[in-house]
Amino acid sequence: MEYFYQTDLGDPEDVKEVIKLVKELRGKYPIFGICLGHQMISLAYGAKTYKLKFGHRGGNHPVLNIETDKIEITSQNHSYAVDEKSLAKTDLKVTHTNILDHTIEGVECKKDKVFSVQYHPESAPGPQDSGYLFDKFINLLKK
Repeated sequence: MEYFYQTDLGDPEDVKEVIKLVKELRGKYPIFGICLGHQMISLAYGAKTYKLKFGHRGGNHPVLNIETDKIEITSQNHSYAVDEKSLAKTDLKVTHTNILDHTIEGVECKKDKVFSVQYHPESAPGPQDSGYLFDKFINLLKK
């Protein structure tokens, strides 16, 4: 039996149609990205992504919310991360970081009403640590 291994399988940079769509919609409508959505938003603003050696898997990843200085327990399932250095040339601000490996876990562009997180707040491993993100998005929609 032969095994096939492709290092770029699932590369978010390959989803060019969604990246283009985010570029077209940003600033027109509020956007909240989760997991791959986080990567799509970052790429749409000109950031880069890279493949993690092992990826982030499971439901016990501590993430620091930089704005509140609180730690959220998160569920994650991804192989790529946003390159922090590449964010310097974008309108995105880092909002969350992974405490274990310091990868970027959240970004925001307030003027465009766009924000995202790399983890899965809907899975509620905290169990309510990240529920505020949905309230934030709903409030942006109401405005």
